[in-house]
Amino acid sequence: MSFVRRAATVLAATTALTAGLALPALAHVTINPGTAEQGGFTKVAFRVPNERDDASTVKVEVSFPTDHPLAFVSVKPVPGWSVKVTEGKLPKPVTTEFGELTEAVTTVVWSGGKIGKGEFQEFEVSMGRLPEGVGQIVFPTKQTYSGGEVVDWADAPAADGSEPEHPAPVLKLTPATGGDAHGAATAPASPAAGSPAPSVTPVAAASSDGTARLLGGAGLAVGVIGLVVAFLALRRRTS
Repeated sequence: MSFVRRAATVLAATTALTAGLALPALAHVTINPGTAEQGGFTKVAFRVPNERDDASTVKVEVSFPTDHPLAFVSVKPVPGWSVKVTEGKLPKPVTTEFGELTEAVTTVVWSGGKIGKGEFQEFEVSMGRLPEGVGQIVFPTKQTYSGGEVVDWADAPAADGSEPEHPAPVLKLTPATGGDAHGAATAPASPAAGSPAPSVTPVAAASSDGTARLLGGAGLAVGVIGLVVAFLALRRRTS
């Protein structure tokens, strides 16, 4: 019985450690894919997981840059959610190949839907042109829960590479390879901000998360290995 209790203790500790390592990587709002080419157009999805057991996510607000504004922004409809794209006056006009920009999209807000316990949702946006000579774009995001709590994912990446407590979604920008006329290998057509969104099949909230499965499988493997090691060690002691 003593052996069984010790083995159970080791397994519990291993499981707790695995959960502690895996959950932070899945908890925050992310942007997928996480990279795009400078000077081109891209389509990204803001992936929002629900972190609360006692509340649902009911509103998501993404802020767009005003120092490097995007001339074209369009959104993909999500069933059950309404979307509001807001344009605002820029702190100072920005000269682009399309002319001088004095206004640009500043926020996109999705509301009216629900992301329940153990679920996530992806909100897709097509945008461009992406700035050149810039290494990344940060998209501060506010996640509102049904209980009234608002989590502000607004922390920029730390200089030392460590992850801050509430990291904002970050789109890394790489030098253009000249794949097409827009400077990106895959550049979807991007209508001007405010024009009707294309009619496409939306992403389902209950779709599978490959990243979550991968990390979950890795965590299980670590737990099994820890139990086996503990079992062998205890047998050596008792033999």
